[in-house]
Amino acid sequence: MDGIHEILEAIYSSSQGDVLATIIRVEGSAYRKEGTSMLFRNDGSQVGLLSAGCLEVDLACRIEETKNQRTTQTVVYDMREEEDLSWGQGAGCNGVISVLLEPIDACLRDHLCKLKFHLEEGKRVTMLKKITENYNVSDYLFVTDDGNLFGKWHGGISVQVKNLLTEIHQTTRKSGLRFLTELSSQVYLHTFEPKPRLIVFGAGADAIPLVRLAAQVGFSVIVSDWRSALCNERCFPDAHKRIVGHPSDVLSALPLSNLDSVIILTHHFQKDKELLHQLNGKNLLYLGVLGSSSRTRRLLEGKAIPSDVNSPVGLAIGAEGPEEIAVSIVAELIQRQRTKRSAKVVCH
Repeated sequence: MDGIHEILEAIYSSSQGDVLATIIRVEGSAYRKEGTSMLFRNDGSQVGLLSAGCLEVDLACRIEETKNQRTTQTVVYDMREEEDLSWGQGAGCNGVISVLLEPIDACLRDHLCKLKFHLEEGKRVTMLKKITENYNVSDYLFVTDDGNLFGKWHGGISVQVKNLLTEIHQTTRKSGLRFLTELSSQVYLHTFEPKPRLIVFGAGADAIPLVRLAAQVGFSVIVSDWRSALCNERCFPDAHKRIVGHPSDVLSALPLSNLDSVIILTHHFQKDKELLHQLNGKNLLYLGVLGSSSRTRRLLEGKAIPSDVNSPVGLAIGAEGPEEIAVSIVAELIQRQRTKRSAKVVCH
């Protein structure tokens, strides 16, 4: 996904001295898009990537300047000229990339930790940053799904600003720079999404690479199985949570939403049947059943497979073996996430 959760975790566990780098504008094509961030830590390590390696070396050289000046700055990289070998060009990416560098002081760190808290609570958070004529940040605000407002805003937050940010949060998903006449200023907008959640029913050997890969690409993964010898931290160290229990008990205690993805792969016909019966018709982002479509029809007692049940699960890439099947499933989950995100974008 976008890596912001790993960045926020690193900020939460560190002291001052880190610098946050964010792509705020892309003209043409680029490896990553607006909203992508990476963290340059005070100890010299880095979290995340802004490019395929084209920008990071130069940005690392600018970090000390940003920390010493204790002010934000924006660096513009023109990557369009294929034959120009000077730095920032010659990559042939056909894009102009603007990167905002922000030293993380105590105030910003506190607000980023609040952002982390709200995302972990499953809330989306929209951020607005006022950009000066010199492309520095003068003010910034965050608003959550439930209307919680926090940030650093000179002169106090007026009702107009609060209503404007709430409206943006409810309607706009595209990140980037915009001029807002209400503020007579250019602003950078970005909406942070909570980690997408994947619930895997079944803790067999083929679930291990699936959980590992899904966690690596940014899913918060829950594994559930009635067998404690299989469903444990030793087998699934990358899972956010491991729930031991029978399907009916687990589902009754596990609230599900239209942002959740669920995979059924217990390899136990009656357990799969029970799970599919209870999950069928729920408003989920994705519901997949491991096995052939004929087996799934048997689970449904001969009825046609509903359009919202994915069977066979995963993209049709001819996958064989647990690792390849995991790749096909995670690829389809990412595809569904991207489709959901683009479908919610409203442009004005």
